[in-house]
Amino acid sequence: MAAGNVVVENGRVRGPGSGDGTATALAVRDGRIAGIGSAEDMRALAGSDARRIDAAGAVVMPGLIDAHPHLLHFAAREYGMVHLFDARNHDDIVARIRAHAARTPKGQWIVCTPVGEPHYFIRRSWRDLPERRLPDRHVLDRATTDHPVHIQAWAPTTPNICAFNSAGLAAVGLSSFIPDRVCDVWIEKDDAGDITGILRGAVNNYYCFDPFWTQLLLKMPGPASWELHDSVIAAMADYNRQGVTTVYEGHNMRDSHVDAYRRLHGEDALTVRVMAAMEAESYAYPPVRPLSLDAFVKVLQDGLRLMGQDDEMLKVTGMSFSPAAPMGPGTIRMHEPYLDGFGRPTRGVTVLTRDKLDAFVAFCAENGLRGNFCVAGDRDTDDVLAALTVADATHGIRGRRWMMQHCLVVTPAQVERIRDLGCDVTTCPGFAWGKGDVYAERAGEMVLRDMVPLKRFVNAGVPLGCGSDWGPKNAWENIALSTTFEFAGSGRRNDSPDHILTRAESLHTWTAGAAEVLGWPGVGSLAPGSHADLILVDRDPLDCRTEDLPDTKVHLTMLGGAIVHDTGVAG
Repeated sequence: MAAGNVVVENGRVRGPGSGDGTATALAVRDGRIAGIGSAEDMRALAGSDARRIDAAGAVVMPGLIDAHPHLLHFAAREYGMVHLFDARNHDDIVARIRAHAARTPKGQWIVCTPVGEPHYFIRRSWRDLPERRLPDRHVLDRATTDHPVHIQAWAPTTPNICAFNSAGLAAVGLSSFIPDRVCDVWIEKDDAGDITGILRGAVNNYYCFDPFWTQLLLKMPGPASWELHDSVIAAMADYNRQGVTTVYEGHNMRDSHVDAYRRLHGEDALTVRVMAAMEAESYAYPPVRPLSLDAFVKVLQDGLRLMGQDDEMLKVTGMSFSPAAPMGPGTIRMHEPYLDGFGRPTRGVTVLTRDKLDAFVAFCAENGLRGNFCVAGDRDTDDVLAALTVADATHGIRGRRWMMQHCLVVTPAQVERIRDLGCDVTTCPGFAWGKGDVYAERAGEMVLRDMVPLKRFVNAGVPLGCGSDWGPKNAWENIALSTTFEFAGSGRRNDSPDHILTRAESLHTWTAGAAEVLGWPGVGSLAPGSHADLILVDRDPLDCRTEDLPDTKVHLTMLGGAIVHDTGVAG
């Protein structure tokens, strides 16, 4: 990306590093912010050869930092699928699949996204189709009989629903002779006893431990078939359109995922700055076959080859240990029993055992790596804090800024221990938005006291960065949700003093605060010397109405002074 000297003028410069908020222009030299002030002064500072951009009254602010986006994962999952998120009806679904089939070799799987808004499908789902149901095999057969077809059911909702055409049913070995229910999967049949192609229950495509469904998943395309080049390029462009210029990929990142970013970096194809941490062991994608302790340690040792990457576009700074899993399928690890998706009491699923946690902590400490811990339930957090306390006594980790991610259920005592151990935190207000009603229903109202307590972290002085994760996949909506704690389903608000942030605090978790958590100087700020990662937006996110924040339009996005998104509104 080419970046010359630039002057952005006739704007309203806001956000970290912008001073008192009265400046109308800024200058960029050699990819860095050279200064902020009047247009006349900034033109002189940038030089006579500088490009001049008329902001036309737009707000100029730092590019956003998404501290937990799963940019690569969700992009790769959608790439090559038939997109049904906004499908209007069954005829529309058939037409989209038929068009895809026309360019797909016979016999090859055609996999479709669910209908509705990923990943919670609360605001829109298949229930909003005029038919009020997913198309069955007879409808899907109108699209193609030469290809197996599968409309997926994405986590974390459980029970869930998916659909196959006739060829898809044959490919996974399902016929009308199968019982109506196997394990926690219900196979729908019509009045004549024939299977319809609709399956319900534990049919998620990740975080699923159902033995029967896992066997079916092994007969369909999975993560090993993901395309990790063009899909990521397209996703980065989408993030640029939202104003995101830096991401932290610290969860479920296998070595192949980190290598994908390294390849893109080598091609000068990155349009966001990326910090990544390789996952020691993941169980998000079935089938789940836990590693032996020796195999686990070998993964850590092999991962050391990735750790030398550290420049201003791509940093691989550590490794991740993630015992976290969702409540929807009954996998989150809690001290007190709660109800799984089928109404059965559970305390969650343990896959990553304490001996692996201890080995991971010791390995990171001994090799000077940043340890990242993706925790969900209170049992996860207590286990990690216990291991870190032991490691601190032997290795002195308090000054190393290790990171806690997700932090779905965190008590006041745990927050104090996180602070005292010198850890940073990333989490997502969208968790409360999409899961709050489920947590209250399955674990009881009292759990809401400790669910994503953003203000509790801020009050304790714990560095905090926020991200989008499962959704909403709109940074501006997440910024608003940190100030309201609204639940998508019921519309209730968990707006206690331990939860809600001010608008300024919320923006901080997506700019300078997130930069502090990542330990990445020069991003998230407009201070002179910072990277010229900046955006022009159509409203002031500090004082516009909260309900208007999700509709924020980004006119222009710069990364290091180079334009990576431009609607043409700015002159």
